[in-house]
Amino acid sequence: MLSPGQLKRGAIIEIDEAPCVIESIKVQTPSSRGANTLWKVRARNLKTKQKVDTVYRGGDTVPEPNFERRDVQFLYSDTTHCHFMDLQDYNQFGLPREDLEEEAKYLVDNLEGIRSLLVDEAVIGVELPLTVDLKITECDPSVKGNSATGRTKSATLETGLTIQVPEHLSTGETLRIDTSTGKFVQRVSRG
Repeated sequence: MLSPGQLKRGAIIEIDEAPCVIESIKVQTPSSRGANTLWKVRARNLKTKQKVDTVYRGGDTVPEPNFERRDVQFLYSDTTHCHFMDLQDYNQFGLPREDLEEEAKYLVDNLEGIRSLLVDEAVIGVELPLTVDLKITECDPSVKGNSATGRTKSATLETGLTIQVPEHLSTGETLRIDTSTGKFVQRVSRG
């Protein structure tokens, strides 16, 4: 059991006896005395893929589902599925692309550090690593001398994800991206 204060984006919790992944949390702290803090949670049911909204108050407990996590490697994707390999028994499996809408933005061939979520021996989803390294495939030309400014520009990464990056970065460079926020963390290498 978790307390509402321990909840974070990407955590797996149980809502109405179904495993759900938290997509966003809004915390409301009332100004009146004696009122409880509210945690408004938007989650996605991992079995039905439907959105679920719920509210927790201070003092509530949040159940955790009974599931297993296993290390997997992303192999490739085709028009309908994303294919993975279980690193324990080397079995391969595919998950429908529409079920991995958010996760697919960070998946590159042979990516490791991913964990599959199994409920009743069936894979119902995947958890991404905290950060992934992706290469810039398209952006405006870099501007010399702008590494000290806070200005940003749009860049398209190898998975098709578009993010804001510092102005001094250019096409071909590899960047570390935070998978929970989709934001630039640091430059890993030059192209």
